[in-house]
Amino acid sequence: MHPTRSLLAIACLSLSLSLGLGLAAAAEPEKSAHAHASDPPQRMAPVDVALDAARIAGLPRVTATGTAHGKTLSCEGVSLAALLRASGAMPEEPLRGAQLARVVVISARDGYRAAYSLAELDPSLGAREVVLTDRCDGAALDADDGPWRLIAPGESRPARWVRQVESIRVIDAP
Repeated sequence: MHPTRSLLAIACLSLSLSLGLGLAAAAEPEKSAHAHASDPPQRMAPVDVALDAARIAGLPRVTATGTAHGKTLSCEGVSLAALLRASGAMPEEPLRGAQLARVVVISARDGYRAAYSLAELDPSLGAREVVLTDRCDGAALDADDGPWRLIAPGESRPARWVRQVESIRVIDAP
């Protein structure tokens, strides 16, 4: 065989082997280094948190002070995290796995809604102070604000404060 043809044959063989290996590698999906990457996503059932006055009255009371629309409020109620735990919507132990992708949706009578990630409410992760109140400035909430009002005193503005809370639901993030 002529030396040029031998070199050409070797070059063609090398190229076809390289292409073949490249196609084989492309056909096989890349493995992630994350330990749980191969686990199928877990979907958890939604949890509706009962706004039962007797149950809520049995939880530890907390106080919170915050400013909304230029008015400082001193309120009493229960920690949202404590209510979620008592309702079984948030585990006692630190959140893990699919629980980290859960969202708490608070809805008002007028349709206003706000959301918090379950992780930002977990004391082992975010520990955001969010309080479901039934009293502000020493008096029970009136019909304009109550029967429940959700406040988050540490937030820069009260955009996620919810008056006239009608429901609390914990769902998987979309």
